[in-house]
Amino acid sequence: MQALDVLTVGEAMALFSARTTGPLPEVEQFNRSVAGAELNVAIGLSRLGLRVGYVSRVGNDMLGEYLLSAMAREGVDCRYVQLDRLHPTGLMFKSREESGKDPSTQYFRKGSAASHMGLGDMPPDALQTVRHLHITGISPALSGSVRELVEYMVRQARATGVAISFDPNLRPKLWESEAVMVRTLNALAAQCDLVMPGLAEGRLLTGLDTPQDIATYYLDRGARQVVIKCGPAGAYCASASAQGMVSGFLVPQVVDTVGAGDGFAVGVISALLDGLTLAEAALRGNAIGARVVQYPGDNDGLPTRAELEIAMHAPRTGEVESGPRMEVSRAKA
Repeated sequence: MQALDVLTVGEAMALFSARTTGPLPEVEQFNRSVAGAELNVAIGLSRLGLRVGYVSRVGNDMLGEYLLSAMAREGVDCRYVQLDRLHPTGLMFKSREESGKDPSTQYFRKGSAASHMGLGDMPPDALQTVRHLHITGISPALSGSVRELVEYMVRQARATGVAISFDPNLRPKLWESEAVMVRTLNALAAQCDLVMPGLAEGRLLTGLDTPQDIATYYLDRGARQVVIKCGPAGAYCASASAQGMVSGFLVPQVVDTVGAGDGFAVGVISALLDGLTLAEAALRGNAIGARVVQYPGDNDGLPTRAELEIAMHAPRTGEVESGPRMEVSRAKA
């Protein structure tokens, strides 16, 4: 069986995006595509030529068939995707907005096939030939059994020396309380090599305000690298040896903001697997995130290698046209 570069775990959903603007109850026509934060990351990494496996469950229904077919077309390895004959595939609806406003969404995922995942969905030796495990804060919020599965995968990855990345991807409505969410996700983050919160997420999870303080919080608790998404300004990256801001990329027009953070994760993870520095990885993450928001679907803007090369040469924020440079300040001893 072919070894994998990356393994991730989560819920794949069918996405119905409004074709016209207006409140969702008034929209009559939708475009169908695929969604799910971890699936977006899997698709993005696959488009960049990495071998990506996905742990999930889909229902034995037409949407489950559609998702499996879409994953296969994208080159995502589905050996760990189970077909659930008792529970349905999750789905969601998304509005179409003008002027770059965040779209409204409505989910239909309670009791879904993916929410019934558990330890039996993950063979004990699955991580022995994987280079990298990527998790988000969405999966452990789906149910107690999924949370147990994610925690088990993290323990197994640490035991076998597999690098682990973590995107909090906060979904407060899925949790029984904010306190449980914060406690659970910070415990997971402490076991991961790379933590990638958005600035607002980092503030909620740590109670701290600045990117520097948030990064220090996670470094002090065991993370080796932290990259904080700071919107159009770029990203703040930190490790034991270096820290600083990395510039963002100019976006001519924002079409849809959903999926930008997943695109950022694709950039950072792929760059680190390519052997680039953390600052270079953050820059690639910024480039892909900026590209994603210029497309209507959650993963339409995820690039191929050729498209990534073009995106990396786009103008950057706050820098002159003549040749912007990424600057990362060295941490004081």
